[in-house]
Parts: sequence; structure tokens; C-alpha cells
Amino acid sequence: MKVQVNNKEIEINISTTVAQLADKLELPSAGAAVAVNNQMLPRTAWSASMLQENDNIVVIKAACGG
Repeated sequence: MKVQVNNKEIEINISTTVAQLADKLELPSAGAAVAVNNQMLPRTAWSASMLQENDNIVVIKAACGG
């Protein structure tokens, strides 16, 4: 199935969780936030949150510097 991640269409398996998507995207274990359809998800909910066809996902990574 297809979802949008930061405005790029990607193909994922049916019954993919946010945690599985984070692994696929190689997100860091800390310093990343995910919103699905404009709803921020706490990291504790990633493994229980199933993605659906055409979901819009925004991934935000913390950056260091000044």
C-alpha cells in the first residue's frame, strides 16, 4: 500500500505499524517525532499504531547546532 512520508510517496506492506516504518526509515532511537494525519504520536504508541492506505506521515528529526 502507499503512504506519504514528508510529501514523498512510499510503498509499505499492509499492516505496517509506525514503529516498523520508523525502522524502515532508519529513524534514531531518540530525537524523532512522527505525526500521522496531523496527529502527533508518542513513541510509546508507535508499535500499536497501524498505518492505512494514503496516510500522510510527517517525520521530524531534532537537529543540533546554533
